[in-house]
Amino acid sequence: MKGYESRSSSSCAACKLLKRRCTPNCVFAPYFHSDECNKFAKVHKVFGASNVSKILIEVPQEHREDTVNSLAFEAEARLRDPVYGCIGDIVLLQMKMVDLQHDLAIAKDRLARCAAATATATTTTSDDVLHATHASLPHLRGFSTSNDFNDSLCHGSSSSELLRRHEIMDDCIEIPYIL
Repeated sequence: MKGYESRSSSSCAACKLLKRRCTPNCVFAPYFHSDECNKFAKVHKVFGASNVSKILIEVPQEHREDTVNSLAFEAEARLRDPVYGCIGDIVLLQMKMVDLQHDLAIAKDRLARCAAATATATTTTSDDVLHATHASLPHLRGFSTSNDFNDSLCHGSSSSELLRRHEIMDDCIEIPYIL
């Protein structure tokens, strides 16, 4: 039994709450230690001590700790949300998963467009791209827009990198920021 503590000095949380003497074969003792009174109080309030003891007796010994943790989670969720309980948490997590899948699809689409733009940028002449990109750099608030700044930004960059930077900026302007 994992986490089993000696009960020579105190009763388990269940026996303390129920104000009864903790016997050596108490079904609650290995899972509700004396310092976990709130955990048992929540489980008792939602499921009842009698029902919890019946569940623990029916469950094989190796699965009892997981059963108690599940009961404690469900009890806390039910006390927090009496109508939906842990189903409300599950639905919330499913909605977040759908949102994240949507965000992932957008990111994959952007990556594919950037890869395609990079492939097409290498086919155009580098001088045309360099002059077009240099002339149309977006104004960034808080930064200098002098030619020295644009020259330092463009210095050492290939034309495909400059085109990709410009398209990424356009891409960020088109699609709203996702939280």
